[in-house]
Amino acid sequence: MTVTVIIPTYKPDGKFRKLVKELKNQTYPIEKILILNTEACYWKDALIEGIQQAEVHHITKEEFDHGRTRAMGAAMADTDLLVFFTQDAVPANNKVIECLVKPFADDSIGGAYGRQLPSEDCKFIERYTRSFNYPARSRVKRRENLPELGIKTYFCSNVCAAYRRSAYEKEGGFVTKTIFNEDMILAAHMIQDGYGIVYAADAQVVHSHNYNYIQQFQRNFDLAVSQTDHPEIFAGVSSESEGIRLVKQTASYLLKQKKPWLIPDLILASGFKFLGYKAGQHYRRIPRWLVEKLTMNRAYWKQG
Repeated sequence: MTVTVIIPTYKPDGKFRKLVKELKNQTYPIEKILILNTEACYWKDALIEGIQQAEVHHITKEEFDHGRTRAMGAAMADTDLLVFFTQDAVPANNKVIECLVKPFADDSIGGAYGRQLPSEDCKFIERYTRSFNYPARSRVKRRENLPELGIKTYFCSNVCAAYRRSAYEKEGGFVTKTIFNEDMILAAHMIQDGYGIVYAADAQVVHSHNYNYIQQFQRNFDLAVSQTDHPEIFAGVSSESEGIRLVKQTASYLLKQKKPWLIPDLILASGFKFLGYKAGQHYRRIPRWLVEKLTMNRAYWKQG
């Protein structure tokens, strides 16, 4: 199957350079690497030196949207599969594309996403969160898994993900105005239409964040906004129970690792996540000036 890789960038740095260098060394051939860069003034051609498949398209900050920008890249591709990375996701080895492609041998698979490993500077609690959200075992998620998995049935991440182009187009592609979660919304449409989404644990990238409490609040605020804007998908499945399970398991893990002093940090971070999520659920009742302080993506609220 033919592959196009699509990467949105904004002020790309050394991690992005590592990403494209690793893409060059992949065991599975990549026809084209489409880079959708926000603001040409932050771009340096040296970042893609020696990468023959790379093609750069510049947009303005006002034009950027998590869904629309990726949809723009998808529209430029004519390959069987559309593979997406974020600019800070570095392949852990040279088999990431190969492992993402493998599940599509089954015609019923619409998408696949990879495992995110913690970076060297990742904090202890976030390392456990990575393993909770991205375990070592692969699995296929389908509509019949909703009673068991709840909202995690729909989980997918464009940090490292592939989609069958025919299924992508059938489902209408990414929503073209969204603050967040364009990957999960598409995956949900695919699952509701009978496709399977594969978590490919052997497709591994190094990617993690050390968010502070305010950033945790803002990220969960945006998450709840996206879910509130798409009740056709998220109204019937709760994500709060999954959050509670994560907190309980993390606390148990900290005790087993004899690091109880990290539990207050866990409680505080979880509290900020919960408050951000609840605020995002009710964002329509919040004054716009305050919304712009609560969000991680202020540019979204300035769009028409």
